[in-house]
Amino acid sequence: MTQGHNGLTYADAGVDIDAGNALVERIKPAAKRTRRAGTMGGLGGFGALFDLKAAGYTDPILVAATDGVGTKLRIAIDTGNVSTIGIDLVAMCVNDLVCQGAEPLLFLDYFATGKLDVDQATSIIEGIALGCEKSGCALVGGETAEMPGMYHGGDFDLAGFAVGAMERDTDLPRGVAEGDVLIGLASDGVHSNGYSFVRKVVELSGLGWDAASPFSDGNLGQALLTPTRLYVKQALAAIRSGGVHGLAHITGGGLTENPPRVLPDGLACAIDLNAWALPPVFRWLATNANMAQSELLKTFNCGIGLILVVDPTRAEAVSQLLCDLGETVVQLGRIVPGEGVIYTGKLL
Repeated sequence: MTQGHNGLTYADAGVDIDAGNALVERIKPAAKRTRRAGTMGGLGGFGALFDLKAAGYTDPILVAATDGVGTKLRIAIDTGNVSTIGIDLVAMCVNDLVCQGAEPLLFLDYFATGKLDVDQATSIIEGIALGCEKSGCALVGGETAEMPGMYHGGDFDLAGFAVGAMERDTDLPRGVAEGDVLIGLASDGVHSNGYSFVRKVVELSGLGWDAASPFSDGNLGQALLTPTRLYVKQALAAIRSGGVHGLAHITGGGLTENPPRVLPDGLACAIDLNAWALPPVFRWLATNANMAQSELLKTFNCGIGLILVVDPTRAEAVSQLLCDLGETVVQLGRIVPGEGVIYTGKLL
């Protein structure tokens, strides 16, 4: 350890303040691209300001969500491909917010590492900014923590925090009733849940991250890092068109645990598993792990990333709107008397 005339420095302890400052300067253009109505100021203050009135709200209710991306980070770290993991971080937060009926307005990130690599951190945060930009959400600040001794090698961790708003008495779910139609929007793959299981299956398969993907183009690491799909703008358009009674983001707990979160007592989701084809990534995982269908449905999204509960008189119009916005739409079933999710047909 080098000691100068004045003794130890923070850099001697492994923390480079200058690198942190350089990172802030590098990411300012990315953050600026996410500015939206209501944004006040830029990066660098002790806190972030946001003007709800300027964003168009008259009697707003705030909604907040926080999340991470789980052990999908391990694949990003091991492959060195960190450019899209920030999209996952944003998606896991803002897709939850829109299920409450809220428009995501602002986002903050927490990035912690043992030794700050400015190029790596810039790539990660540019991914976060891209996710914010695609969901109409302003990246208003965050925290970069360099913590030697806490994280080793190239390890890092990410957490996200999003705030949205809705006008009073517009929160979802509301009005879910027997006969409502279940509309599913296709996922882009595994998204950001179940990766401890995914990594175990890959380990048992004997394949490396750079091996050719057995279920898609490119290598296995790239395929499994496909980012979580952002549903915000599409879902908000559907809500504003009328007739949407509830939304369920299909994350941890899969298709079995998430849809019931929007249901009142006495009602169930009847889902026809023959309504869509199981995407190849899930078939590969299920086959290599010898998974039962019930376990698959409770672990992964199985190809459906978001479910909308829609008034039957509006189902066709909402489906067409979502198709026009680029979504792959699946008519999954209906709301029926009962409890939880009632499956017919089979995926496997």
